[in-house]
Amino acid sequence: MSPSGLRDRTAIVGVAESDIGKTPGHTVFSLQQQAMATALRDAGLRPADVDGFMTSGYPYTERQAVSAAEYLGLRPRYVDDTNIGGSGFIAAMERAAAAIECGLCETVLITYGSTQYSSKTRALGGRPADFGYQFEVPYGLPLPLGGYALAAQRYMHLYGAGSADLAEVAVAARQWARLNPKAVRTKDLTVDDVLASPMISTPLRGLDCCLVTDGGGAVVMTSAERARDLRADPVLISGTGYAQSHESIGNAVEITDTAARESGRLAYTRAGFGPSDIDIAQIYDSFTITVLLSLEDLGLCGKGEAAAFVADGRIRPGGDFPLNTSGGGLSYCHPGMFGIFLIIEAVRQLRGEAGNRQAGSPRTALCHGTGGQLSTAATAILRREAA
Repeated sequence: MSPSGLRDRTAIVGVAESDIGKTPGHTVFSLQQQAMATALRDAGLRPADVDGFMTSGYPYTERQAVSAAEYLGLRPRYVDDTNIGGSGFIAAMERAAAAIECGLCETVLITYGSTQYSSKTRALGGRPADFGYQFEVPYGLPLPLGGYALAAQRYMHLYGAGSADLAEVAVAARQWARLNPKAVRTKDLTVDDVLASPMISTPLRGLDCCLVTDGGGAVVMTSAERARDLRADPVLISGTGYAQSHESIGNAVEITDTAARESGRLAYTRAGFGPSDIDIAQIYDSFTITVLLSLEDLGLCGKGEAAAFVADGRIRPGGDFPLNTSGGGLSYCHPGMFGIFLIIEAVRQLRGEAGNRQAGSPRTALCHGTGGQLSTAATAILRREAA
């Protein structure tokens, strides 16, 4: 079966996040358990109904999916714990859809948990100073921040964007976060506030960077046919795409051209949609520059046009292109990897369950995750089934 044959064959039937922010009483596994329990209730399912399980995260450990499944009380017949960074959970939906369609399993649970804030570390164990990182690690480039800063510097040089253009992304995210009772940062934010925040790695300032929090999330998927008999309104997975370009930023051919161009092309083709068909978008905002580059490479605007695209409140509440409506990784939460939260928010918006931040009645949503130093990209197009 071709990937286009998976169009609308599977659906998301449950989503939830755990406690987020500061969770010193939790572990990586207990955050996943909390999110799992709520997501399964959302779907009207039990742990015994889960026969496929996918997870990823920090620290890197052997048999991570096996250990997590044991803690969660699961006995899956299909597992996956691939780690490709922040794009991983959107990419996981592609593999889950294929596994369900092939009959390897019927109901897949995707989970993530991180105590990055409470642990005061991402627990990466350092980076090897060989091959890809031989030109970064010995010279002290802060990673991953430094890689994104290089991309931002290059982007500003090529296209004439300024720091205020980057700041608009952070301000819009904060305005959405102010409508989200679960968001970690809700204090009013202006462009001047962003520009006044400390320089971290030129040209990125403190408020150009995502949060550091604890938190976890869960997504439940099954076949579209079965989904129609469950509790929650199903959200169909119309198309997905994955691509990668490099590991270290020093090996990127052109650091302002990202793998999102290919992952987006695949997702649009498989879904039978184009950029103009997207009503709402959830795009990984590890840094403000990540959003500008992704908007362009996903075809939502032309190359070098993202600064103009986000100007004049277009992506803020009330604007005509709702973007990162939870508050994103810049203001809502960011526990190491944010990709699963993009899915959760897209589903809530498509179901009309986002409360004060509900952005009209969207029928289609684009989720896009970025991993590493603009290294990996995964795109999914979700849609609400017609009544």
